[in-house]
Amino acid sequence: MSSEKYSTSEILAHLVAFDTTSRESNLALIEFVQDYLEGHGVESMLFHNDASTKANLYATIGPRDVPGGIVLSGHTDVVPVDGQEWASDPFALREHDGRLYGRGTADMKGFIASALALVPEFVAGVGRTPLHLAFSYDEEVGCLGVHSMVRHIAAHLPRPKAVIVGEPTMMQVVNSHKGIRTFTTEIIGLEAHSSTPHLGVNAIDVAVQLINYLHGLRKEMQARGDASGRFDPPYSSLHVGVIDGGTALNILPRRCRFQWEIRPLPGQDPDEIAARFNAYAMNEVLPALRAISAQACITTRQRADVPPLAPQDASPAQTLVTALRGSNAMHAVSYTTEAGIFQDAGIPAVVCGPGSIDQAHKPDEFVARSELAACDAFLRQLLAAIA
Repeated sequence: MSSEKYSTSEILAHLVAFDTTSRESNLALIEFVQDYLEGHGVESMLFHNDASTKANLYATIGPRDVPGGIVLSGHTDVVPVDGQEWASDPFALREHDGRLYGRGTADMKGFIASALALVPEFVAGVGRTPLHLAFSYDEEVGCLGVHSMVRHIAAHLPRPKAVIVGEPTMMQVVNSHKGIRTFTTEIIGLEAHSSTPHLGVNAIDVAVQLINYLHGLRKEMQARGDASGRFDPPYSSLHVGVIDGGTALNILPRRCRFQWEIRPLPGQDPDEIAARFNAYAMNEVLPALRAISAQACITTRQRADVPPLAPQDASPAQTLVTALRGSNAMHAVSYTTEAGIFQDAGIPAVVCGPGSIDQAHKPDEFVARSELAACDAFLRQLLAAIA
């Protein structure tokens, strides 16, 4: 793109047209953004994944060697549309009754589009306080991509003062959210004829036993509750989402695998549930399996690890954004964002962006034009505050 100016909705149309479902590459979108920024004299750096098929982008508007800047952060990937019934092409922006429809419009290409549309104004108006753009990959599959970028920022670049993660909050300020850890547990048993089950190890039966233990932990977390009284549901949640195993009804299944997650409240020991589960699996379940087959095993691997966002009432991020919004109202959400990762690296963060989380991941996802206008106005207020 050239150095021409584009409206937020025009840029959003471009962003939506890129199929950046997490299983796909986001490089075409990143190259589009890089070209657009270069057209306005803004340099950026990329942080690729190991396969060089995806990348984070970090760009600075204003002085590059000055700490205390503000980061506008968003993820470029979206969730799949498979099996969903859309009224129109999910990767072609459609407007109707003041709503802009398309995959990622709310979650969260609307915020990215607003930030990019204002780049010409940022370039003209930023003074001594730099403004940074941080766009990541693989947020939707456990915030996997942003870690490399955050580590580099924390270790090698002038430290920003605050991060605004533009997830859809209807432009309300969120200063606390739950974390997430995801796991895959695999059981290897011993095949046998179904008429002689005592001669084998039924991996599905073992999975059921382990899942029942997780259900017990879930009830315990529900009873323990949420001391802050801010979250819905008011406890650390635990969920088993995928299970597969077995080959035929008359064969004891040798293998079964299930995927599960925990979403801990801020302040909870993030290792507690996994440690108790592993102790139960190794000490209470596995010995009985090994008595039948020495090859029997239970393996649990962690995939995603995103810390909660803890409230920091005096943080520069919260102070800045509440002043811009003209309200001290703070909100907590049960979903997870990259804000917790920035905070864990010592960079204060809050969540505030256009659109509603109720529209995320659904068919006919949309963001209202009024929400984009509110975000544009918010970012102009930010520019005025740091100019």
